[in-house]
Amino acid sequence: MTLRRNAVSRRTLLAAAGGAALAAPATLRAQGAYPERPLTILVPFATGGYNDRYARAIAPFLQKHFGQPVVVQNRPGGSTMLGNMFYLQQPDDGYMVMVHSAGPFIPLSILTRNAQYKADDFWMINLPSRDSTLLACATNKPFNTVEEVIAQLKRDPRSISVGVQPASADLVNLALLMQGHGIDRSRMRIVTYDGGGPARTATMGGHVDVGFVGGEGFLPVKDRIRPLLAFADEKVDGFEETPLITDHAKAAGFADEFVDGSQRGFVVSKKFRDAAPERYRIMAQAIERATKDPECVTTLKGQQLATTWYGPEASNQAYLRSASLMEKYSDLLKQA
Repeated sequence: MTLRRNAVSRRTLLAAAGGAALAAPATLRAQGAYPERPLTILVPFATGGYNDRYARAIAPFLQKHFGQPVVVQNRPGGSTMLGNMFYLQQPDDGYMVMVHSAGPFIPLSILTRNAQYKADDFWMINLPSRDSTLLACATNKPFNTVEEVIAQLKRDPRSISVGVQPASADLVNLALLMQGHGIDRSRMRIVTYDGGGPARTATMGGHVDVGFVGGEGFLPVKDRIRPLLAFADEKVDGFEETPLITDHAKAAGFADEFVDGSQRGFVVSKKFRDAAPERYRIMAQAIERATKDPECVTTLKGQQLATTWYGPEASNQAYLRSASLMEKYSDLLKQA
């Protein structure tokens, strides 16, 4: 009787396991051993910032399409260098992915902190957020166009105070604009702030005459600023009427070089992509499906988070272009 009961129990367990397998998502069954445990999203910033909010907002949808629980882990410090090093030390098994402002922070950590990795050690799956530098002023300032600002600086470089974050894409864009117009930056009255937030507040509050700072942070308070120039080659969401640096440079007769602001999104190591191509494919497909999930798009838009799927090719091209340009102006970043 005991043997028969054990046999029945075994058949019952096997039947239940078979039923569970049939109930599992088809994509998961087809994948075999991967994924078989939770995925960790590593955010190399403190909680509350854009990357943290993006990771937590998209995590439930990535979990849905990845077929396993997704947890978010923050590891801030050293302008992302601590998080970058920690990530690169993990196994290349596809159970950790980063949500990162890859540009400009990875190149910055290499150029200004001597990080012992290279820009192309990382591989972009998708960078939906491209926070363009915005030249702006408070609404009570006398400037209505970028041409008015340039004309004033040419007359007297010290007549205008300019707010910016040091060692940033914004600073590089400021320098390129001044170089294009033949304005001696060393004669300008530049006020530096420890972060984009303080620089944005100073610009919005009129503590400086103009500011160079990421535009996305201005969206909730855009009625308090006057955007004068966007450092982008296509219309910027929320600032569609703002002139673009590409058009401005062409009209002024100089090269339209600029650095993208924070390029945020999903990042893995290039080593993982090369060593485990099938796992990389599964992960990338899950991220793409989550990003395009209509419910996810609605959720992200509701929190003013980016929803565009650019894909690996376009994302890596944009990231490496910015990294190369930042390396070209590394002396400027180090001085800052």
